Amino acid sequence: MPVPEALVLDPEPVAAAPRTAAFATAAPAAAAAVLAPPAPPTVAVVGLGYVVLPTLLALHDAGRPVIGIDVDDARIDAIRAADVDLPRADASRLRDALAGERLRLAKLPAAAAPADAVIICVPTPVDEQRRPDPSALKAACAATVANARPGQAIVLTSTTSVGSTRELLVEPLAERGLRAGVDVAVAFAPERIHPGDQGVDQRVVPRIVGGATPSCAVQARALLEPTAAKVHVVSSLEAAEATKLYENTARAVNLALANELAALTRHLGLDPVEIVDAAATKPYGFLAHYPGPGVGGHCIPVDPHYLLAPLRAAGLRAPIAEQAMAAIEERPAQVARRALALLAARGIAPDEAIVLIAGMAYKPGVADARESPGLALAAELERAGVELAYHDPRVPEVRLPSGRTLRSVPEPDPRILDLVIVTAIHQDAERRWLEACDHVLDATYRMPLGRHRHLL
Repeated sequence: MPVPEALVLDPEPVAAAPRTAAFATAAPAAAAAVLAPPAPPTVAVVGLGYVVLPTLLALHDAGRPVIGIDVDDARIDAIRAADVDLPRADASRLRDALAGERLRLAKLPAAAAPADAVIICVPTPVDEQRRPDPSALKAACAATVANARPGQAIVLTSTTSVGSTRELLVEPLAERGLRAGVDVAVAFAPERIHPGDQGVDQRVVPRIVGGATPSCAVQARALLEPTAAKVHVVSSLEAAEATKLYENTARAVNLALANELAALTRHLGLDPVEIVDAAATKPYGFLAHYPGPGVGGHCIPVDPHYLLAPLRAAGLRAPIAEQAMAAIEERPAQVARRALALLAARGIAPDEAIVLIAGMAYKPGVADARESPGLALAAELERAGVELAYHDPRVPEVRLPSGRTLRSVPEPDPRILDLVIVTAIHQDAERRWLEACDHVLDATYRMPLGRHRHLL
């Protein structure tokens, strides 16, 4: 992909120290008395979404000068103001970093050229047909390659299809005369975060690293050791890429099964949450997943498609994963059908109904509505002709697929609502208004509120 000249520095800038120096171990004791300690390596982070900010902060806390780069002016401004969606502890660390001198923010990708290491973490979404859209990733990698210099370590962390790191970094770098493992180090090390969970410090989560060569993996491991309690090195770039895709595909399969369980237990007159909680007492062989209104966010409803699409193109099938993804995509429509049925049972036509969705974030504790079940549910109800509103203090407004913009109702009035559908309630959110609602469809299975509570 061509890179605008304004984003490219001189491809051969001033000579830098050999890459091995930047992350080398301490000098022998005899030499330590006469040699000044090496300066900590500078790290550029390309893409400043909340996924990578814990990594940026961990590197900064370890004494590394950090250059944060994002092409979105609004995002840069939000980070400068520390107005970003982070756990409280990370938000405090960000404010401390902004007050110091080792964190610099920039918009142009060329700002990464002087850095000793470059970490790329940009979005890898899917389009409306659930096809991978790697355009942002291709642009970021192309700019990084164009500005790369001998001695750099380049680590891709965006979730992507197997083979992408080699295709987008290793091969284009080689065309520039920068050989992975000789002139530069190239690795893949996916981010692992648990948004909305204040109890999980990302620094205790092990990190996966795969290098283009063994020496690349060693250098990437040294770079990322301050960001994780453990760095687990795998044999190749492709093994690391496949690991992240398998992790999130496995979660998708389990979540689809949890929603299927919910339908079965409703038929049997049982509580699915009770069943999952009981099964989770088994200390081995079971990982608890709970039913809900759907699966949202930037990972679970998206990442498996980066595994499945290349397989389909090669004529291969993954029927379990494919069926799970189809079930996940269908879930908000199931919630909508249940809501319309509840209204019909009371003699209320869709075009006469006033329905409020409680929760537009894709999960409690986050301000992210990407792939939100609430958003998909709103689109389904809008198509049915329902008069629609929503309440979410963390998501002030959303744009529906129809182009219509909805704004969160600050204080819902239970008296005018024919039905409230609960999709995501933040832990610190006010809930008393829900208690006064006449009919509540609890798609979370965890909110026993309202005078008449209904389940899917």
